[in-house]
Amino acid sequence: MNHRVLASLHPAQVEVEIWRADELEVHRGLSSELDEMWGFVQAKAHPRWLWHAIDHHTGKVLAYVFGPRKDAVFLKLQQLLEPFGITKFYTDGWGAYERHIDAKKHHVGKENTQKIESKHINLRTRIKRLVRRTICFSKTEQMHDLVIGLFINRYEFGRAI
Repeated sequence: MNHRVLASLHPAQVEVEIWRADELEVHRGLSSELDEMWGFVQAKAHPRWLWHAIDHHTGKVLAYVFGPRKDAVFLKLQQLLEPFGITKFYTDGWGAYERHIDAKKHHVGKENTQKIESKHINLRTRIKRLVRRTICFSKTEQMHDLVIGLFINRYEFGRAI
């Protein structure tokens, strides 16, 4: 609070809003970090991408999808995020985000995607098939998606299925 400026103002010129933390989040709207993470099936020539979104404040995973690094896959993720009513999207500026997120809601930059990048590190550390230099890999897209999906469901959503 700037006390010098406050002292020079007449009380009628000052407006104060007091919000509870949970109400403030609703007032501001939900913000989300979006990113995609590379993995591969059988060989590095067959990339498989995990697209996911997390809550910017809590770091909780909101939704995720698997597929190629194409706009159609991002649109599936965007459809899963619609019920959340997200008002700000923080991304790394990949083209699909720029093409499909309203510019007023879209904020590009690494300074606001630190939590999701940290999630990538944790996933790569805990799931060997996501490590870039490994002899452990999935032989089919179905197994790749199942293993990573089960891990996310268990550790992010608390569901063992």
